[in-house]
Amino acid sequence: MDFMVIDGHVHVWPDKVAASALAGAADDFERYGDGTVASAIATMDRAGVDRCISLGVAPAASYVSAVDDFAGSLDPDRFIGFGSVHADLSPEENIAGLRRNGLKGAKIHPLYQGYPLDDPGLRATLDALQGEFAVIVHVGEGDSPESNSRCTPAMMRTLIRDFPRLDVIACHLGGYRLLDEAEEMIIGLPVYVDTSWPPGVGELDPSRLRSLIERHGPERVVFASDWPMADPGREIATIEGLGLSACDTQAILGGNLERLLRLEA
Repeated sequence: MDFMVIDGHVHVWPDKVAASALAGAADDFERYGDGTVASAIATMDRAGVDRCISLGVAPAASYVSAVDDFAGSLDPDRFIGFGSVHADLSPEENIAGLRRNGLKGAKIHPLYQGYPLDDPGLRATLDALQGEFAVIVHVGEGDSPESNSRCTPAMMRTLIRDFPRLDVIACHLGGYRLLDEAEEMIIGLPVYVDTSWPPGVGELDPSRLRSLIERHGPERVVFASDWPMADPGREIATIEGLGLSACDTQAILGGNLERLLRLEA
């Protein structure tokens, strides 16, 4: 490919904790790597991915600093670091780690972090992030009704309305396993959505996926695999097979993220 391919949703951990972290990940999906940095790079090379967004998620406030430091330690030629924020920390504490490590943004995952998208502490941090950092937000179901209620498409719709200057990427097409609700609540709004849908976006009807992308606007859709829960090479092939224009396909596979995050080619 003669353009930069960027995977917008990759999970990597320090070698010493990767096995335990991956073992605790939701759902019994096939793994396409072991979650280590070396495994991620090898997978990217096989798939033709030039760079990827590495997502850190701190399950408690006490882990945020370490998560940010790890994200900041990765090779910037291959990894675009996104750290973590937590509702139990002040906006100043959350932003300090992102700035210290030169990170582009933060991942918010209410299912694992134990607070909802409308938590007052999180909202204070989101307000402070506006204009400086992007956020990637899990939206949709997890493994329990209680956790599922923390990040619905309806809650994401409210977040988009309340923070108009915040660069937001809504994971999983705006609602994992809640596509009907996502199409009603998210598609068409001024927000980016990523294509991650473990075990693969090819599980969705291709005509519906293409229609969703066209209605939302290809300029606000970003390729994402959710590695190691999906194979980025297969995900790229699915997007290339949708029959979109070459310009729109290239934008989804890398151009949109390059523009949003102001990356150097």
